[in-house]
Amino acid sequence: MNESLQLARLLQLASPALPVGAYTYSQGLEWAVESGVIRDEATAGRWIADLLDHGIGQFEAPLVAALMAAWTADDQAEVDNLNGEFLASRESAELRAETAQMGFSLRRLLRDLRDDSLAGVAQTVEPWPEVAFPTVWAGIAAAWRIDPPAALTAYLWSWAENQVMAALKAVPLGQAAGQRLLADLGGRIPAAVTTAGSLPKSAWSNFTPGFAIACARHETQYSRLFRS
Repeated sequence: MNESLQLARLLQLASPALPVGAYTYSQGLEWAVESGVIRDEATAGRWIADLLDHGIGQFEAPLVAALMAAWTADDQAEVDNLNGEFLASRESAELRAETAQMGFSLRRLLRDLRDDSLAGVAQTVEPWPEVAFPTVWAGIAAAWRIDPPAALTAYLWSWAENQVMAALKAVPLGQAAGQRLLADLGGRIPAAVTTAGSLPKSAWSNFTPGFAIACARHETQYSRLFRS
């Protein structure tokens, strides 16, 4: 696969058009708006950046890097183990349902793409009762031989874009504010990618109690736009 095709495949994986329903989730951000923690551009930026630096960048991103390495090495036992670790790391029922639903949708897409290079990924995850979204996403990226740092950059960008879009709807914020937020978050992503690629498993951490509380409280929020 040449570099241009790799880039096209990566853009496809990171696209909001990927049919997994990511746009329906806010990951607790909607409750942070409801409670007044997020009320404007500055507070939205601080919330998302803190979660990138201290949450997803310290646990989910290195896990995606490890998953890509395991898929590339055809280490199905490690893929299974990492899948279980990610599912166990979800602090609320909504967060777990989110990654399981998105993983289910992406697993179904493996068949619908009719791409022979993805057959090994599909065969591995098909019998699992529950598969996390990062597990399938990393499997596709590895099968398409996408450079791991580029894949991690796209994965984090896709997450950041979804968070900003949720803030635009829930706060609400204007389009220019959204672009300023994305510009700032984009500047933070390279450092997160570097950290994720070298962070030993013993140092992985998703200790973000404010995020966990927001996700749990969203489950009983009276009026809401998002599923998490």
